[in-house]
Amino acid sequence: MDFFDLVTEVIDLRSFSNLWYWIVLAILWSSMSHWTIGVPFHLVTRTRRGDAQAEIDMLVLARMNAERNVAYAETSGTVATAFSTFILTGLAITGWVYGVEFSQAIFLLLCPSMMVLGLGVWTSYRLRADDYQHVPQILRQHRTMVQMLGVVFIFITAFWGMYQNVNVGPLG
Repeated sequence: MDFFDLVTEVIDLRSFSNLWYWIVLAILWSSMSHWTIGVPFHLVTRTRRGDAQAEIDMLVLARMNAERNVAYAETSGTVATAFSTFILTGLAITGWVYGVEFSQAIFLLLCPSMMVLGLGVWTSYRLRADDYQHVPQILRQHRTMVQMLGVVFIFITAFWGMYQNVNVGPLG
């Protein structure tokens, strides 16, 4: 077995039958659920339990990341949205029109990530409009929405991956 065979064995572009893809999917949704606009959710939980230092840290991180998100959205949000839409459209076309499974897999990772990113910007605007008075509640609501998106998109990804494996992939 030469090096090229070894590399193609480890990095298989048939994504839905590859264990690494599912590990990446789990890590992606776990980290998106844990980091609510850049604030680790354990700080929100510790704040709720009455930890004063955790509350200070949470407020500082929430204000810093919300202001950064709002500034980024106001300065280059349109360009970033256009570029992201271009990339996602390209992936969708190559994935579903031309049947490239790797593009489908990347699309099913990036599209919900872009939605969570947009939700983070919306949450940042909410925090700013609220003058950072109800930070723990807003961050808990954000996390709940991210988790609901996660359930829906993990189901869609698993369903599509099973369909690909049974009908098109190695079993079909």
